[in-house]
Amino acid sequence: MNSLMPPLAQGAAAAKPGGSPPQMPSRPMVMETRGLSLYYGRTQALKEISIEIEEKIVTAFIGPSGCGKSTLLRCFNRMNDLIDSVRIDGQVLVGGYDINGPDMDVIELRKRVGMVFQRSNPFPKSIHENIAFALRLQGLRDRSTIDGIVEQSLRGAALWDEVKDRLHTSALGLSGGQQQRLCIARAIAIKPTVILMDEPASALDPIATARVEELILELKKDFTIVIVTHNMQQAARISDRTAFFYLGALVEYDTTQTIFTAPSKKQTEDYVTGRFG
Repeated sequence: MNSLMPPLAQGAAAAKPGGSPPQMPSRPMVMETRGLSLYYGRTQALKEISIEIEEKIVTAFIGPSGCGKSTLLRCFNRMNDLIDSVRIDGQVLVGGYDINGPDMDVIELRKRVGMVFQRSNPFPKSIHENIAFALRLQGLRDRSTIDGIVEQSLRGAALWDEVKDRLHTSALGLSGGQQQRLCIARAIAIKPTVILMDEPASALDPIATARVEELILELKKDFTIVIVTHNMQQAARISDRTAFFYLGALVEYDTTQTIFTAPSKKQTEDYVTGRFG
């Protein structure tokens, strides 16, 4: 698995040169924010968020609509750059590097911090080409190498056995759940370290949702996964740590068991028990 250490950027500086290292969580830390605030024009969407994301676990972001969880998710691979009038204060660190620094290679960042969106977005190409195209964009040309990675990625996404006999048919002919797993296969094909998932099962039926959840639990052996979800049961089933957000602020962040059984904030308890939000 790729490290998120150099070369993410030319001449990038470590987070705290010459200073004492920050206190680390119980597992190696992959990403963090420090006093992160984000504005859409004059509207503040994130309010001084400081959070550490640990390696090879599933971290869930929960909270009511509009609370900032998807906005924060997009900060980790600079997808918010695509939105006009965005301004960011504070730091977003990936592998110890400030990804909003002027020397950051955003294309390289997005190779290492992949993303799966709420609605599946396969290319209007064959199943094989959906993955092969992404690999060719990375400079791969050898057909046998590409074929091998395509198979490996589809196996990793628990899709190979379902599609191995129709690799050259349109990906648009797959079911919704299969299309979402294809998008996950496409994401893991380029060997990211982190996979961001924004409501990946919200448009799927219960059976397809269960398949995606099983896949997430399998993928965390090799990847760090951050998932945004409105589904409390889903967060409880698949995540190791959970962060609860409200009105752009991080209210509470702890192990998922603690958040759902013994939260320290009444606001968190009211949300996870359905008393508000």
